[in-house]
Amino acid sequence: MPSPTQRVLARVPARLRPLLLRHRRLVKFLVVGGGCFVLTAVIDVGLKFTVLEHKPVVALTVATVIATVVSYALNRRWAFRTDGCGREALLFFLVSAVAIGVNDVPLALSRYALDLREPYVDPLTQEFADFLSGMVVGTFVAMLFRFWAVRRWVFTGPAERARPGYAAPEMPRDVS
Repeated sequence: MPSPTQRVLARVPARLRPLLLRHRRLVKFLVVGGGCFVLTAVIDVGLKFTVLEHKPVVALTVATVIATVVSYALNRRWAFRTDGCGREALLFFLVSAVAIGVNDVPLALSRYALDLREPYVDPLTQEFADFLSGMVVGTFVAMLFRFWAVRRWVFTGPAERARPGYAAPEMPRDVS
């Protein structure tokens, strides 16, 4: 039975398939990141409009920490396919702690240095500035840092190695 990855790749146009296969680790990392981006946004909005109404940076930090735990599990099992060890988890969460700080900086600058908050701007402008600075700019910069650092220091084993019976091998390059 083909893996979900193989089923998706079978639907991709043949001319794009070699590119995706050549960069499969990056593609998987981006898929995990996209899912965690949505998770972060949902949690962030939920917290900002309820229990952390006047603490947007804390809300973003909490949402990012939760998504980071999910990201670790998915990246370890699927994108980088490693067995995991205590050292790997410690390094991942150290890298992620730095990335969470990187993610929070644009929001803090927007809110407190540029004063893009009430009463200086209307509520819609505040929320737009928060989303753009925290979720878009912050997440993008943190993602670049995280991918580089995770590949360099955390998931350093070969991505193609899979445990027997654990997951189907990647799709061969000649599948049409």
